[in-house]
Amino acid sequence: MAEPSGALIPSTPAASAAVAQSRGAAPEPDEFPAEPGATVPFLIGGGVRRAARIAPYERKKSDPIYRPLRIYTLDAAESRLEGGVALVNVPYEPLEPGPRGAVFEVDNLDGGQNLRYQRLDLDDPGVLIRNGLAPTPTDPRFHQQMVYAVCSLVYASFKSALGRDLAWGFKRAGTGPDRLLLRPYGGPEENAFYDQQAGELHFGYFQASAEVHGRNLPGGFVFTSLSHDIVAHEVTHALLDGLRSHFNRPSNPDVLAFHEAFADLVAIFQHFSYKEVVQAALRKSRGRLANADLLTGLARQFGHTTGSERPLRSAIDETLRVYDPGLEPHELGSVLVSAVFDAFDTVFRRKTERYVRLATGGSGVLPEGELSADLQLVLAEEASRLASQFLAICIRAVDYCPPVGLELGHFLRAVITADFDLVPHDPWGYREAWIDAFARRRIFPGSVTTLSEDSLRWSGPARELPRIEDLNFANLRFRGDPGRPADGEELWRQARDLGRFVAHRDRLEDFGLAEPDDEVGRPRVESIRSSRRVGPDGQVAFDLVAEVTQRRTIMTAEGSFDFYGGSTVILGPDGEIRYIIRKSIGQEDRLQEQREYMLGPGRPYWRSTEGRLVPAEKLFHMLHRG
Repeated sequence: MAEPSGALIPSTPAASAAVAQSRGAAPEPDEFPAEPGATVPFLIGGGVRRAARIAPYERKKSDPIYRPLRIYTLDAAESRLEGGVALVNVPYEPLEPGPRGAVFEVDNLDGGQNLRYQRLDLDDPGVLIRNGLAPTPTDPRFHQQMVYAVCSLVYASFKSALGRDLAWGFKRAGTGPDRLLLRPYGGPEENAFYDQQAGELHFGYFQASAEVHGRNLPGGFVFTSLSHDIVAHEVTHALLDGLRSHFNRPSNPDVLAFHEAFADLVAIFQHFSYKEVVQAALRKSRGRLANADLLTGLARQFGHTTGSERPLRSAIDETLRVYDPGLEPHELGSVLVSAVFDAFDTVFRRKTERYVRLATGGSGVLPEGELSADLQLVLAEEASRLASQFLAICIRAVDYCPPVGLELGHFLRAVITADFDLVPHDPWGYREAWIDAFARRRIFPGSVTTLSEDSLRWSGPARELPRIEDLNFANLRFRGDPGRPADGEELWRQARDLGRFVAHRDRLEDFGLAEPDDEVGRPRVESIRSSRRVGPDGQVAFDLVAEVTQRRTIMTAEGSFDFYGGSTVILGPDGEIRYIIRKSIGQEDRLQEQREYMLGPGRPYWRSTEGRLVPAEKLFHMLHRG
């Protein structure tokens, strides 16, 4: 969530913290005055230092690499014979009872009954030797284990794809590290959601309907904290909020749709990391991903206990629904999910057809009956490996998205650019599959002349810009690993140097900014982060990724509202600006589209307060309930 700009306060980090401490609040953004004839005044947002308040555990030589734990790979109603339970390797860290680690803390309060259950101690010798508790819906401690394990696995996937520790989009009081609070029994509600104001994931529980399907009891209790997909979905909302705070501002129909679709994609691709589930699904579908319901369905138990014979959602779009901005956010998001999965399925078939030819003597036509065990195994291994690649592609693309006003077509451009940067040679046509799948669903980005790769890739600066020598990697300080900044003051220093560069009067337009006045606020550096990506040939690419935004206050008869512009700035390790992915603050057509959306189909996601239209509080609570 974007933090308020606040009043003018001292420009040094120490002074800023002192003023904030005296107020008993989090530090306000730092503000830099204009430099005559050169730089306009600019801000450094509170999210810059916040990136240093996350401190994942640094493994010691004597530590184990993983903590084996058992989880439900889908939900509590799935058959163990189809991989419904798996032993997963959670990155090791010492834990306090809860569990409470460096990044996550599990709350033991039952919000419905107002009682506290026994805290799970995963470092207890009796629990350790059994690889954690056995999966069961009846032991509240297993609910704690489930949410901790799945959230840790998803966090590890993001960290691996981006090559850095990920910060949250909220800030806790005090000086300690920010932890996401996990509430596995949040209360009696047919819902689960990320509360960005409180910095917590809330998992409700409810009684199933009288008409249920699958292995479910009519009127029995259903716990969303035991659904792998729901837990993965909700923690992805929190991670995406930390990566892009303005993606919580419903300025157009695509913003919330992307949040929902991205969270669904992470949950679905995580399915493929569980070997037994993949093998069971491909055995039943005879190697066809489109028929592998175990893999493509999302939140199966939730759907089966709320009156449907189907999962809550699916990656397969049987009717080939096309892009329509009038769709409800989950429905519009499902168009993006089906496009990405379509690309995934296309590449999977390309990479496995040779195995099918070998297994069929060159005909490529599978005989009746079950596939051979060897073919099942090789298909499952290929699907798991490819899903891991697609998940990383999706996550890396977020760094290449504009900071505000995201559209689904922007995500395609981000994917194509990020993947080309890392894998210029694309022998299996990954990027071609993405482009074709998006085109079939009429998800077209604006401002491109063709659907060719070179047209879709973001371009560099429109004119030659000098390097920012102070942001050369030789001049940056890290805490041992380039994925970990030295401290908050180093991040503040980097943001200051970037701010001075982009806020230069001669360069404002390059970054989608304008001179501040009564309507337009000061440019604001929202974040600056390192990125380390490892390519298929072992090459390592380093970048700095930053967000710069600017607020424009619009007065209307219905009340005032904020319109944002700015850019994502990607710098190479030598301080060269590689990409400026911008959304101009002066873009009048985008402003008009936002106004029409806010006062029309997007009105439920905004509220009026003191003559201003602002995003609704607990947005995901409302969105998921609806």
